[in-house]
Amino acid sequence: MKISLNIFIVISSISAFIGLLVGFYGRKKFAESRLRTAESTSQRIIEEAEKKAEILRKEALLQAKDKLYQAKSEFEKETVGRREELQAEEKRLHQKETNLDKKVELIDFKDVEISRREKDLSGKERLVAEQQKQYDELIEKQRIKLETIARISSEEAKRMLVESMESEAKHEAAKRIRAIEEETRELSDKKAKEIISLAVQRYAGDYVAERTVSVVNLPNDEMKGRIIGREGRNIRAIEAATGIDLIIDDTPEAVILSGFNPIRREIARIALERLVSDGRIHPARIEEVVQKVEQEMNTTIREAGEQATFDVGVHGIHPELIKLIGRLKFRTSFAQNVYQHSIEVAFLGGIMASELGVDVKQAKRAGLLHDIGKALDHEVEGSHARIGADMAKKHGESSIVIHAIASHHGEEPMETLLDILIQAADALSGARPGARREMLETYVKRLDDLEKIANSFPGVDKSYAIQAGREIRVIVQNEKVSDEESLMLCKDIAHKIEEELTYPGQIKVIVIRENRAVEYAR
Repeated sequence: MKISLNIFIVISSISAFIGLLVGFYGRKKFAESRLRTAESTSQRIIEEAEKKAEILRKEALLQAKDKLYQAKSEFEKETVGRREELQAEEKRLHQKETNLDKKVELIDFKDVEISRREKDLSGKERLVAEQQKQYDELIEKQRIKLETIARISSEEAKRMLVESMESEAKHEAAKRIRAIEEETRELSDKKAKEIISLAVQRYAGDYVAERTVSVVNLPNDEMKGRIIGREGRNIRAIEAATGIDLIIDDTPEAVILSGFNPIRREIARIALERLVSDGRIHPARIEEVVQKVEQEMNTTIREAGEQATFDVGVHGIHPELIKLIGRLKFRTSFAQNVYQHSIEVAFLGGIMASELGVDVKQAKRAGLLHDIGKALDHEVEGSHARIGADMAKKHGESSIVIHAIASHHGEEPMETLLDILIQAADALSGARPGARREMLETYVKRLDDLEKIANSFPGVDKSYAIQAGREIRVIVQNEKVSDEESLMLCKDIAHKIEEELTYPGQIKVIVIRENRAVEYAR
């Protein structure tokens, strides 16, 4: 049994080995077959690739030959065109050369002709020089004869002639000016008076007097000691916080606040009144009250500006400009409140604008803003008209309003009717009776200066300043000044007043010339 099992194992091993040999041989044959197939396929692909490469090479060669032919054809065409251009240019140059030759010949001919004429002119110049010499000698002889006969020199005769012509020219100019003024006065004077009188009648503003000092009333004189404080600490604290000087003198039950800044002076007045009514006066309390009053004053200024815009009827003004309008409430010019003056100018400008057909809202806007520079003119360099125009431009006002502000004192040339209206309204507001006040000494000196200026002109007999210096009447000597010369004299006096004096509003100059016949019955 054991022997049979071993035989079976041997036979199985042999069979397995034989199977392996058969499998290996079969796979080898299959691999060789596939290898031969792959070699034949690759040979076929190589042959096809070589054929395609040959075809592509032939096509590329044909294309290259075709492009070469096309390039050769284009080059030949371009060469032919360039040759034709060169031939045409050569033809033009030949023609120009021919023309230049002709011009050279013509110039040579003209040179010969000019040389001939120069010789002729030289001869004529010599002849003219000789004749001029003869004429000069004759004129000199005649001048000597005339001077001998007239017994005056030629220079004196020229001077007399010039003076006569100048006098006649002035006389004729004065006549023409007088005729033109009379002619235009008939047309414009009546209408201008109607417009101005209508504006003044329809609006009458309140007069507000302002000064550089304010007075605070006290309940008793003992309060003065409390305001001064121990070793003066309270009064120093008030002056430091407000920037205003306190004057405590023998005036019974009163303290004087002195300062040029009206806003600070008003803050100091309100703060001191509150401290006196409260009774608690010490440095910490003073600083607290002054700070609170400053905040309230800013609110008051803004509300005053808003109220002015509301009263005048203009809208859309920048908040910063509204604050500047409110600050004008505490500014004065010749003792006239600038805030009220600006409102007056706005109303007067609007009334005159409506009569003349100009934009009323624009006139009121320019009138209200025309003096805003006075709210800043101590803080910014320049005239208040220029400062106001810059502020209006900075905050978006229209160019016509800006120019009206800049030109209302003549610092800029007037370009529109609105410029003239604002200047006229400004003069009306400042020139009306009671609008502005002056010190007595200044007032008397201005009247005296007016009369001195008028008396400085030749032919003036007497002069009188009347109507508070807003009019001067000049009486001339009728034998020395004619009617026409009196017109020129009036203009000269007005011009000299404008140059030498500073005054609010305007001054009317009247020159009076009269003939008097005097006889006595005996």
